[in-house]
Amino acid sequence: MARPSRYPLELRRRAVRMVAEVRDDHPNETAALQAVTEKLGIGSRETLRNWVKQHEIDAGTRTGTTTEESAQLKALKKENAELKRANEILKAAASFFAAELDRPHTRS
Repeated sequence: MARPSRYPLELRRRAVRMVAEVRDDHPNETAALQAVTEKLGIGSRETLRNWVKQHEIDAGTRTGTTTEESAQLKALKKENAELKRANEILKAAASFFAAELDRPHTRS
């Protein structure tokens, strides 16, 4: 699972807009990404490339999982993990009580 970005959302949006604006001024996308990366002080071109890709997915111009769908999937995975944990606890309790019922009891 991807970790949350350490960059503010507004910076990511600004960077994506800047790439769109300067794309035609450079011979290829990599050069445009590098120019924006250096201007804004972003860690790497790959980071910026991922932001552009996610923006295109969210805008519907590229196939993939949107940010909203990704958040929903993350929530469902978390809920699933919690349910699995609860199920393990219930299984352990059932096993314990079954063993207690099978154990001979003496009256005092």
